[in-house]
Amino acid sequence: MESVGGKLVRDRIPEIIRAGGGDPVTYQAEPDEFRRRLRDKLREEVDEFLEADDATVVEELADILEVVYALAADLGTTTDALETTRAAKAAARGAFTDRTIWTGIA
Repeated sequence: MESVGGKLVRDRIPEIIRAGGGDPVTYQAEPDEFRRRLRDKLREEVDEFLEADDATVVEELADILEVVYALAADLGTTTDALETTRAAKAAARGAFTDRTIWTGIA
């Protein structure tokens, strides 16, 4: 079942709505829809991060990380494997700690 509307929410949101007296209407996405909705959620969370102020920016960054972890699991990898890949790329090509801006080749 795929609904035209709705959005992907964290697992405990229906429970929280029920605790507040609401009656949430939900369904479990099929794998293809879930993957698409995760990508949509990543865009949403990145937009929220880009618009966040200093008081909420870390929470928004944590939301991005939660979606990245869910995407990794959906793609069949673990957070440890993702971190290993990130570390290997950082070792081979560097990270972003030096704040280097490339403007071309002289």
